[in-house]
Amino acid sequence: MTSLVDTSVKLYTSEMANAPALTNANGTLVALLDAVLKDGFDTKAITSLVVASGVATLTWSGAHAAIPNAVIFLAGVTGGPTGFADMNGEQKVQTKPNATSCTFLTALPDGAYTGTITSKIAPLGWEKPFSGTNKAAYRSADLAGTRMYLRVDDNYTANARLVGMETMSDIDTGTGRFPTSSQSALLAEGGGWWVKAEASVQPASWVIVGDGRVFFIHISPYVANGSSFNGYVLGSLRGFGDMISLRPGGDAYACALGVQPGTGTGFPTYGCFESAANAQLFMPRDWTGVGSSLGNNSVPYTGGTAVSGMDSTLGVFPSRVDGSMRLSRRYLNTSPFGQEPRCDVPGLLSVPQIGLGGLQHKAIYAGTGTLSGRNLIGLIVSNSGASTVPSPSNSGMILVDVTGPWR
Repeated sequence: MTSLVDTSVKLYTSEMANAPALTNANGTLVALLDAVLKDGFDTKAITSLVVASGVATLTWSGAHAAIPNAVIFLAGVTGGPTGFADMNGEQKVQTKPNATSCTFLTALPDGAYTGTITSKIAPLGWEKPFSGTNKAAYRSADLAGTRMYLRVDDNYTANARLVGMETMSDIDTGTGRFPTSSQSALLAEGGGWWVKAEASVQPASWVIVGDGRVFFIHISPYVANGSSFNGYVLGSLRGFGDMISLRPGGDAYACALGVQPGTGTGFPTYGCFESAANAQLFMPRDWTGVGSSLGNNSVPYTGGTAVSGMDSTLGVFPSRVDGSMRLSRRYLNTSPFGQEPRCDVPGLLSVPQIGLGGLQHKAIYAGTGTLSGRNLIGLIVSNSGASTVPSPSNSGMILVDVTGPWR
């Protein structure tokens, strides 16, 4: 049954019970992406499923990863009120009253639903067509998308190497790499890097939000005491997948990969979606289909190159006039060809104000006005290194819509 609310956008965090751990060890990023993109995780036996007045309540024994705004996948409902089979499938968590229950909205009749019922955190529904030892190639399963590949080589400590590809025939063979070798410090395989976790402080805190065609990942490689709510929560928002084309006839190459050009934590504004400081968001070709990999900037429609939440274009947060947080969509432009927008970045909202770095990392904000009914997760970002405690003077915030849809 189609959920009463959109489930295309899905939220995952390292605080979820039994979530994959991202350490500095080889293979841990591939394991995390497997769980989020294609498999799901934390399958649990459900002890009861009851509907009352349009609200379904699940209960289980022990901890479960279900949190508000996450999407769960139900299976095994074989009995109950009329239409019981429609209970199986994706549902978006509305509340988590306690550690052993959660609720979601439904149009199915009141009553108890039965069977050998299981629940897990639903994956984004991507494919993994090729793999090797600590290597994986992923792509969207959505046939309406660009169907570009993301190749991940996780045979490195503390970092992983990633490259986008237009075609692949096995895990090590393909064409149309973005970024190319010449764009990535002459790495033979092209591509760039994502940081995983620092050896002294792990596992890292992470957040992934995505839909069937793109995902964004925020990793805090330094986290004091392993907690994402205190200490060094700074990170950068990178990702891979299809942007929203602005060309009326479509854009078969509107797929972006954000990577940094070297290993370690010294590249906070490279390949990230919250800053226009460096053209390290690579797309496979120009929208004309001519040429090869091009670097792009992620720019707020309010202009400027500063990190979201460290951008003084519209003053200080909260506004001294009305107390508001101002927001702007972001777009990508291809740096060699001027500043015209090529495509919008789905799901992201930039803050053209300063003073946000002191807010709580991973806090959920309720949208207002045109964003009414949408929830936004705030992620702490910076233009400096990750090994510091965030403050209004050294960091900012990017918001990601966790309600959807994005398209």
